Amino acid sequence: MKRAANKNFWVLLLLMLSGIVLGGFIGNITESVPFLSWLNFGQSFGLDDPVVLNLGILIITFGLTIKITMASIIGVILALLIWRCL
Repeated sequence: MKRAANKNFWVLLLLMLSGIVLGGFIGNITESVPFLSWLNFGQSFGLDDPVVLNLGILIITFGLTIKITMASIIGVILALLIWRCL
């Protein structure tokens, strides 16, 4: 029980973000390989067109798109397993 209290949230967040990034990268690489193309299968959601706020002097553009692929899900699962073993 004491070991679980020592685990740091920031380590988990860093591992999960790296799992998402590496999984997305691997998904993009394997897109052209026929038997690994399923790793790039996923859903993209967010703002298609960015929202522009024009204040005269200052123009601010807001936009966010997230693509979740099978490879990024596998990366998150691996990150959780690594964090659990630490």
